Amino acid sequence: MAVAFTREEDYEAQAADLPDRPISPHANLVTAEGLAAIEAELAQARAAYSAAQAAGGVSSDRTAMARATRDLRYWSARRASAQLTEPALIPGQVQFGRTVRIGREDGREQAFRIVGEDEADPAAGKISYVAPLARALLGKSVGDEAMVAGSAVEVLAVD
Repeated sequence: MAVAFTREEDYEAQAADLPDRPISPHANLVTAEGLAAIEAELAQARAAYSAAQAAGGVSSDRTAMARATRDLRYWSARRASAQLTEPALIPGQVQFGRTVRIGREDGREQAFRIVGEDEADPAAGKISYVAPLARALLGKSVGDEAMVAGSAVEVLAVD
C-alpha cells in the first residue's frame, strides 16, 4: 500500500513539473493594444501566483503553483522584451499594426491586421508579423502582388 502512495505522489510531482512556455526567437514587436494585453496577462499571472501562495503553495496544490510560476515567468519575459512599434504612417503601404485587405486569385477578399505574436488571433482578423502571409506583404503598397503558398494575392487597401 505504501508503494501506491509513493506512485501517486510521483505522478503529482510530474504534473507539477510543467515545461516552460516557449518564447519566440523573433523580436517581440507589439502594438499599443498588444502591450496592454501583455500587461493584463502579467497582472493575472501575478494574481494567480499570489493566490497559489496563499492557498499553501507547494504543500497543498503543486500543479496550481507550478502553472502560476510558469505563466509568471513567461509573461514577465514577454513584458521585458516587448518593443512598442508604431511605424510612421506611409499611406497605402502594408506596415506593422495596420489593417490590410487582399484579393486572392479565386476572387475571395480577406482583411486582417498585422500584429505582434502574442496578440495574433486569426479568427479575430489578427495575424502575426512573422506569419508567411504578413511577411510576404510587409512593405507592399496598394496594387502590389505577392506570392503566398504558391498563389498570388493583391493588396487592395491598407487602413
